[in-house]
Amino acid sequence: MTRRTLRSIFLIVLVAAATWAADDPSMGIWKLNVAKSKYSPGPAPKSQTVKYEPWENGFKVSIDTVDAQGKPGHSEYAGKYDGKEYPWTGNPNADTATVKKIDDRHYESVWKKDGKVTVTIKNVVSADGKTRTVTHTGKDAQGRTVSNVQVYDKQ
Repeated sequence: MTRRTLRSIFLIVLVAAATWAADDPSMGIWKLNVAKSKYSPGPAPKSQTVKYEPWENGFKVSIDTVDAQGKPGHSEYAGKYDGKEYPWTGNPNADTATVKKIDDRHYESVWKKDGKVTVTIKNVVSADGKTRTVTHTGKDAQGRTVSNVQVYDKQ
């Protein structure tokens, strides 16, 4: 292949990836609105920022948190909307997760720790694309019942 052909292929792939990312309202940086969120069990973190970016026909998520005691934390997950398990690092309640896309603004995720389901997530991006609501239900790694509603604002 010539350099010109390779450049053309690269540009086509780049444009396709950018178009796909623009069509997925989850992509971008989201900041937790602690005042609008509810945590059971608590306490809520002091802050949390979530970054979604395109990754191999799927997405990569990076989460930076400052917990209620002021301790920073970081976790990462890269997966696809195909219902298959992908590894999750830095999450105390999961070492894998699966994600299934319901439609353009809704998807569901199942977290597992040591092969056992811990938490189920429902994720909804508002019609205007400015707010994301994430509902967690299940059990955390300590066996406590989890019922969280996190509200994020797009940055």
